[in-house]
Amino acid sequence: MFIKMRKSSIPKSGKLFLILALIAILTISTKPANDDLPPPYKVGDVYDLIVVGSDPEGIAAAVSAARNGLSVLLVDKRPILGGLMTMSWLNSIDMNYGPDGEILNKGIFAEFYNKIKGDSFDVQNATVVFNNLVAREKNLQVLLNVPSIKPVMAASGGPAVVGVRLAGGAEDKVVKARSVIDATQDADIAALAGVPYSVGHEDIGREAGNMAATLVFKLRNVSLLDWLKIRYYLYRDGSKSTGANMHSAWGFNGITSQYKPQSDRIMLRGLNIGRQKDDSVLVNALLIFGVDSLNHNSRLRARAAAEKELPSIVAFINQHVPGLGRAVLAGTAPELYVRESRHIYGEYRLTLDDVLENRDFNDRIAFGSYPVDMQPTGPAVPGVVIGRPLQYAIPFRCLVPQKVDGLLVVGRSASYDSLAHGSARTVPVGMAEGQAAGAAAALAGENNLSFRDLAGRRDLMLELQSRLNKQGMALQPFQVKNKLAGHWAYAGLKFMRGLGLAIGGYNNDYKLDSPIEEQRFINILSQAVKQTGAGVDSYPHLYTEPNVFNLYDACYMLSGYMGLKCTKEEAFLYFKDRGFFDREPKWKAYFDTNKPLSNGAAYMLVTNFVRDRRQESGDSSQE
Repeated sequence: MFIKMRKSSIPKSGKLFLILALIAILTISTKPANDDLPPPYKVGDVYDLIVVGSDPEGIAAAVSAARNGLSVLLVDKRPILGGLMTMSWLNSIDMNYGPDGEILNKGIFAEFYNKIKGDSFDVQNATVVFNNLVAREKNLQVLLNVPSIKPVMAASGGPAVVGVRLAGGAEDKVVKARSVIDATQDADIAALAGVPYSVGHEDIGREAGNMAATLVFKLRNVSLLDWLKIRYYLYRDGSKSTGANMHSAWGFNGITSQYKPQSDRIMLRGLNIGRQKDDSVLVNALLIFGVDSLNHNSRLRARAAAEKELPSIVAFINQHVPGLGRAVLAGTAPELYVRESRHIYGEYRLTLDDVLENRDFNDRIAFGSYPVDMQPTGPAVPGVVIGRPLQYAIPFRCLVPQKVDGLLVVGRSASYDSLAHGSARTVPVGMAEGQAAGAAAALAGENNLSFRDLAGRRDLMLELQSRLNKQGMALQPFQVKNKLAGHWAYAGLKFMRGLGLAIGGYNNDYKLDSPIEEQRFINILSQAVKQTGAGVDSYPHLYTEPNVFNLYDACYMLSGYMGLKCTKEEAFLYFKDRGFFDREPKWKAYFDTNKPLSNGAAYMLVTNFVRDRRQESGDSSQE
C-alpha cells in the first residue's frame, strides 16, 4: 500500500477524522491477497532520509526529519502505521514522569499523547492519530506492506548504509538516501548491515534470557458498570502497585497467581487492562516463555500455544476477577508483543548504573524514569523490579551503532545493556529518540558529517538540543543525588545488581543492613559464579542449616568453590589470613562473626570472591 501525503490536501473539517478512521478499520481487518507487492514501487529513487519501521519511534523520526526540511521515505512491512500499538494492541503506555510529576519527553510524543487523551487508548483512534501525524508533512512519503526490506551498503569507503532494497515482486527496487534510521523493533536493518549486538540477557551471562512475550487479547461485554466494579476492587485491595482510572486498570496479581496453566510455556500475571470505545477491553497479561522473537516459526508456535490456553484463561477471569464475570473473548492482536530481542552496541551503551544512579549526559536527547521492570524469562524465573530511577538521560551516542555509518537505531533495540533496557524500552523514550534522530539527520547533512563525527562534536550536540527544544522538547541539564552511594557495601550492590541479583523494587530498598537468608546467599553465589564464568575448582552441593547464617557459614561456602576441604572456622581463617576482609578499614565492623550476615556484607563477599577468581584466571572482561 502506497500513501503519498500532501499538506495541501488535508481538509480542516471533522470529516477527515471519520474518513481516516474508516480507512484504518478497513485496513486492519483486510489482509493482502498475497505476500508480493508487484513492482514498480511508486516511490522516488533518492531521499535525504529513509526510516525503516512504522512503530511509534519510526513515525516520530520520519515526522521530525520532514519538519527539519528533509525529503523522507517511511517504509514498513506492516499494512498499517503504529506497529506495537496498532498491530500488537499495546494500548497502555508506560509513562515517564520527572521528579516534579511532569511528563519528561515532550515534543512529538506529547502531540500523540494529547490526542489519544490518556495512558490507555482506543487502538483505532491511535491509528487515526498516527495517520494524521504523517499526513501533515509534505516532505514525507509512506510505503507499507513491503515483503522484504534490506540495507544497501556502500561499494567502498568502509561499512555504510546508503539506502534500502525493497523486494517482493518480479524485480527489486533500490532506494538511495544519505542516511537511514532503523526503527524496527528488532534492529533488523542494523543486524543485516553488520552492527554488533547481543541478544536477550546474554550480556550478563544468562542463556535464553529473553523476557516473555505476550499475546494481547480482547474481551467484550465490559460495560461502564463493570469498569466501575474493577476500579472499586483495585481501590480497596490495599496495594500501592495496583490501581485504575477511567482509561486503564492494573492489578489483580493475587488472583491471577492462582491460575494453573495447561502449558509450562504460559503464565498469567497481573492484568493490565485498557478500555476501548465499544464496551471491550484489551488485556496485557498472558506471558509466553521460550520465544525466539527472531525466528518466524517460533513466533507462530508461541501464538498457537497462547491461543490454545485462552479459553481456560477467560473462564478463570470470568469466575474470579470482579467486573469481568460477563466478559467474552473477542479476538487477539495480529502480532505478538515482544519485549526483547537484539541490543545493539553503539558508541555508548546505557548501563543499569546510568539508569539507577540517575545520570545526565552532555549529549542527552531523551529522558527516562520508568522502573527497571524485568518480566519473567521462564516459569522458574520470576519478574522483578530491580530499582526505580527518578530521571536519567539517553545519550545520542546510544543511537549511533558501532562499525557501520549512515545509520541510526531508535527504540528498544538501541544501545542499552539488557537490564538498562528494562527501563529504557518504553514508547515515550523511543519516540523522543526518534524525534532526535530525525533532527540529527538534518544537522549531519548540513555539516557534511557522519553520525559518529556528529556525536563527537560538543558544539553540534548543543545545536541539536537547541533545535529539539524549539521543536517542543525540554532537554535541560539536571542533577539527582545518589542516596545509596555512601553505603559501605555500595560497590558490592552495584556488582550484584549488574548481574540482576540484587532487587530493590519500586522503593530502591535493597535491605543492605538486614540479614540475608541462607538459601538466598546460596542462590546469588551460585548464579554469580555461573553468570561471570568465574574460575572455580569445584561446584559444591550447598545446603541450609538451622543455625543463624553468619560469616563462618559464608566462608565455608566460598571455600567449597575453591575445592578446599576444611571446617567453617578454617575457611574463615583462610580468607582472613589473606586480607579478604581488610581491603577497606571501615569494612571490619561489618564482617562480624557473632552477627547474622547482612545483605550488604554478602554482596561484598560474593563480589570480591568472583573478582579474585577472575583475576587469578586472567579474565577481567566483566569488571
